[in-house]
Amino acid sequence: MNRSLAKALSVVLHPLLLPTYLFAFVLYYLPAPTLSLPMQSRWIVLGMIFFTTFIIPGLGAYAMVRTGYLDSMEMERREQRRLPLLFTSVCYAITTYLLYREPAFDEIFYFIMGIIAASVVLTYGLSLVWKVSAHSVGMGGALGLLLILSKLVPDAPMLLPISLAIVLSGAILSARLALHAHTPSEVYTGFGTGLLLAITAGIVAL
Repeated sequence: MNRSLAKALSVVLHPLLLPTYLFAFVLYYLPAPTLSLPMQSRWIVLGMIFFTTFIIPGLGAYAMVRTGYLDSMEMERREQRRLPLLFTSVCYAITTYLLYREPAFDEIFYFIMGIIAASVVLTYGLSLVWKVSAHSVGMGGALGLLLILSKLVPDAPMLLPISLAIVLSGAILSARLALHAHTPSEVYTGFGTGLLLAITAGIVAL
C-alpha cells in the first residue's frame, strides 16, 4: 500500500474517531422508530460523544507531547502508550456513565459506549506488556458492534454497512503494516480481540 494512503487511512480511521462514527450511524442510519430520542435532539448526543471521546483525549495526548512525556502523537514506543490509553479509558468510562444516568437517553447508547470503553481498557492492559494495534482493536470492535446491531434491529438494512466495515478493516490493517507501525501478530490479534470482545458482550447482554 502507498505510504501516503496508509497515513491518510490511519488518520481518518483513528481509534478516537470511531465512537463518533458509530454513534452517527446509530443516530441517523437506523430506522427512526428504533430510538425514543427525538430526531431534533440527537445532535446533542453526537456532539457530546465527539467532545468526550475525541476532543478531550486528543487534547490530553497533545499536552503530553508538549510536556515531553510523548515523542509524538503517533506514540510509536509501547511504554509511551500507557498514560494516554489510561486517560482515554477514564474519559470513555465517564462518557458511559453519563449516558447511563440520563433517563432521556436510550439504553443502546450506554451499551455501545460501554463496549467501546471496555475495548480501550483492554488495549491499555495489553499495552503494559505488548504493543497491540489500537486501530485494529477499534475496527474489530466496530465490526462486532455492527453485527450485534444487525440482530438488535432486524429491520435495518445492515448488509452494506457490515460489508463496508469489513473492507475498511482490511484497509486499516494493511495500512498499519505498510507503515511498519506494528507486526502482523499485533495487528491481527488486535482485530480479533476487538471483534471477540464486542460479540461476547453482545451475547452476554442479550
